[in-house]
Amino acid sequence: MSTDTPVGVSSTSAGVKAGPRPIAEIAAAAGIPESALEPYGRHLGKIDVDQLPPGDPTGAVVLVTAVSPTPAGEGKSTVTVGLGDALAAAGHRTVIALREPSLGPVFGMKGGATGGGEAQIIPMDRINLHFTADFHAITSANNLLAAMLDNHLHHGNSLDIDPGSIGFKRVLDMNDRALRRFRLDSGGGRETGFEITAASEVMAVLCLARDIPDLRLRLGRITVGFTRSGTPVTADDLRAAGAMTMLLREAFKPNLVQTRAGTPTLVHGGPFANIAHGCNSAVATNTARRLADVVVTEAGFGADLGAEKFLDIKARAADCAPTAVVLVATVRALKMNAGRAKDELVDADPAAVEAGLPNLARHVANVRRYGYDPVVAVNRFGTDTAAELAVIERFCAENGVRCALTEVHARGADGGAELAHHVGELLDTTPSYRPIYPPEADVEEQLEAIVRTVYGGDGVELAPTARAQLERIRAHGWERLPVCIAKTQYSFSDDPSLLGAPSGFTVRVRELIPRTGAGFIVALTGTIMTMPGLPSVPAAEGMDVLDDGSVTGLS
Repeated sequence: MSTDTPVGVSSTSAGVKAGPRPIAEIAAAAGIPESALEPYGRHLGKIDVDQLPPGDPTGAVVLVTAVSPTPAGEGKSTVTVGLGDALAAAGHRTVIALREPSLGPVFGMKGGATGGGEAQIIPMDRINLHFTADFHAITSANNLLAAMLDNHLHHGNSLDIDPGSIGFKRVLDMNDRALRRFRLDSGGGRETGFEITAASEVMAVLCLARDIPDLRLRLGRITVGFTRSGTPVTADDLRAAGAMTMLLREAFKPNLVQTRAGTPTLVHGGPFANIAHGCNSAVATNTARRLADVVVTEAGFGADLGAEKFLDIKARAADCAPTAVVLVATVRALKMNAGRAKDELVDADPAAVEAGLPNLARHVANVRRYGYDPVVAVNRFGTDTAAELAVIERFCAENGVRCALTEVHARGADGGAELAHHVGELLDTTPSYRPIYPPEADVEEQLEAIVRTVYGGDGVELAPTARAQLERIRAHGWERLPVCIAKTQYSFSDDPSLLGAPSGFTVRVRELIPRTGAGFIVALTGTIMTMPGLPSVPAAEGMDVLDDGSVTGLS
């Protein structure tokens, strides 16, 4: 059995059974009137939120997060889908809310981002490849602003923009390290580069905006640079925000698809959690809350990244604090956090699982600091032994943590029944949601709070560039915007080699970038890149189109 596949389903058999139902049927089951559904073919659709019946977003949010991720993959999206199906099977009116896949990781390491096996959203190939063109619209809106900025410099620079202050970059939805840095002719020749679309501020704006007027307002607030006298220059100053909004008008509508079991799923927005805020759109989450009693959503990477940003940024901005938090763990992730190599994961090694428990313990403690008692979902893989699984179960029992063995990849909703039972018991509780820092904290205070409280480090060091940027941020009154830390996903620290639950480290912030449209400050740490590169063997090498038009190698 493949070591990369959860127990019971081989990688070749995943995702080939039942086909999708017509999207109109899924919409009707979710209570979406015909007037609000805009079909994109038979199995995809967009929702015109303004055409929905009036109502407040009252559905309970279940946030799925995970231990520190590893190159082996933990199956967080698969657990999210399987839990949604299991809650629906248990009688809860459920909608799942997920991010859209980015072509960069699809063709890079992941090979797809729609779950797997019996816990998958469909049609998998359409969702992974272009989908409803939202990413293309975001790319176009972003690059329109970049083009209008350089055009302004070319035609005399009447705003007196300092070319050296321009931080706004073009984007592309592809991992392409060759585009990270180059020189433009405009502005007398300036250094710039590309970011991946998921990391763009336009993506963050779309994901945090409440409605079209708010989208237009946020786009207009994007700071592209500064004048020579130090005044911020925005998209509104360049008269670009109106056209950008026009490009994003359709992309702002949430996308409706379904799981293999027929559970309605809203897939919208796709920022990365190690270089952005890592959550699906606020409009999709709150639309799902209008349609359902329970909304299952996920935040990217480990709880120190995606969950922190969901709880400290999105939940406050969109008023969608979770009712319950699920923490996905795997035997192999704990082994790798104990220092085992990927090729050693097939060997039964309860001692290595034990050695990896500090990583799980720190994530559990962090979730509790936000006011939640998490449910640990142990995503079972085919190479896991009973003795290894028992290590995790014993840890949870000794620490008063709910624990459920999940086999949703192999068994769908049936494999998530125990997890759904635990989550269902939490739906009637009222957790004491507590963000890590108060809204009046400034950027430096926020950084210290996150590094010391969530990461377990000794503090923060600002590089000279970041220190100068902080002074500019304070001069313009942006210092109380929430901070969005961009760091490696593999460690609590900014060093990917420090696995498990390291301590005694200092996080070095090399840049502080104001995202005034999105409404947060990006803190770049370590060697993190906003334009990733492809691995030595990209997933794209194993992909093709068969004679009958179906795809292979996309999972």
